[in-house]
Amino acid sequence: MSKRVLVAGLFHETNTFVQGVTPLEEFEVLRGEELRDAAGDASPLAGALAVARDKGWELLPVIDMRAMPSATVADTVVDCFWTAFREAAERELRHGIDGIFLVLHGSMVSESQPDVEGAILSLIRGLPGLSDVPLCGVVDLHANFTAAMARYSSCLVAYRENPHTDAEAAARDAAFLLDRLMRSGERPTTVWEHPPLVWPPTATGTADDPMRALERRAREIEAADPQLLAVNVLAGFSFADTPDTGVSFTAVTVGDPDLARAHVQELGSMALSMREVSDRAGIPLEEAMDCLRAHERGPVLLVEPADNIGGGAPGDLTNVLRALIKSGVANAGVILNDPETVALLWDCPPGHSLHVMLGGKSGGVGAEPLGLDVELISKSEGRFTLEDSCSHLASLFGREIDMGPCTVVRHEGVRILITSRKTPPFDLGQWRSQGINPEELFVIGVKAAVAHRRAYDPIAAASYTVDSPGPCAEDLRRLPYRRIRRPVYPLDELVEG
Repeated sequence: MSKRVLVAGLFHETNTFVQGVTPLEEFEVLRGEELRDAAGDASPLAGALAVARDKGWELLPVIDMRAMPSATVADTVVDCFWTAFREAAERELRHGIDGIFLVLHGSMVSESQPDVEGAILSLIRGLPGLSDVPLCGVVDLHANFTAAMARYSSCLVAYRENPHTDAEAAARDAAFLLDRLMRSGERPTTVWEHPPLVWPPTATGTADDPMRALERRAREIEAADPQLLAVNVLAGFSFADTPDTGVSFTAVTVGDPDLARAHVQELGSMALSMREVSDRAGIPLEEAMDCLRAHERGPVLLVEPADNIGGGAPGDLTNVLRALIKSGVANAGVILNDPETVALLWDCPPGHSLHVMLGGKSGGVGAEPLGLDVELISKSEGRFTLEDSCSHLASLFGREIDMGPCTVVRHEGVRILITSRKTPPFDLGQWRSQGINPEELFVIGVKAAVAHRRAYDPIAAASYTVDSPGPCAEDLRRLPYRRIRRPVYPLDELVEG
């Protein structure tokens, strides 16, 4: 018989060090049958929909809510999701519910709840008739996994790649496991290990250690024991200040929980032994500018993790732009998010010159507007299709990306793409949609940490990561943590034994 499955999504990577609150209006919301529109768009939801079709599920689509990484989420967002889910569940329970599939991030923080995903899972299990229904889903590799997430889920599967090229595939894996549990009656257990480690995003790329070694070992463990449904390496999201922020490991088993626990403890010990490898100090911006002189061709990347849009930063810091102008660098490209300046320029004709106060309007650490005389080159509605369907951006919003109204301006040797909606620089189609070929630029400022690498590394002549102030500073000791458990490395020295 066809299995009746509730499907919903709640996706936000919350940076609690960014000022303000992320309101409901900033979330893209699909309701009911609208969720089916995600089919084929390379998102995690698309992966779940594909398995639902292949396995003949009777899909019960509820709600999908997602927003760009940003500040602490308003409680009204969580209330909106829960009201929609509860009402759908109560309505559909009259006809029976065989399973639940959720698309989650795992690092969402609201005004009153540091563990939104754990709280939602607990509420679901509290609904009459859903306490033991198989509940599976997909989470981001950067989830700050919690005991509640382990306790109240049947099987959550994390992405295994960073940049997140496998988000859709991970969702498919989780959906196949849900189908297995619905048909077999198996009831798995999730064990969780949480070593005292917190890593900056630059330490979480899976092409390098420690994540490369940890993922390799996790896959070996998973392959050796058929009773293990999933072994997850969770790098955590260091900019969400919660009691559970940091690195963790889970194993989902239909066998012996003690054996599974031994496996995740091994991974935890392995991570601790490599903790110093995770230190990723950038170089001062002034030193990076000096390095440019050694290059005759580009593109040379100036990577600015402190303003990492994919980590919740505002994308409006002007440090790199100032340095390029001061050094007189020719043929450079920078992207800034500044809807006020876009609106100011919107009615001007191409070729028009104007003095603007560019960027720095977020008011956070390192935010300082830069006064410039600029020439308007072009303007557009800011929509583009990903060149790479496996782009990290697809894990957020699928293939079609909307930067909001955009303008391209020039100041001396620098072209500046100004967006109205902050958009992580994870796909080269972002530049080409505005008539700029990134391969032809000598220097490109990149507001990211790791996830840009799939797109930019193949074209880069060189790449320099700069250490600068901002809400996503790579030196975590700069950040005013209040909730994170202590001691934790690198905020504290760990005593062996």
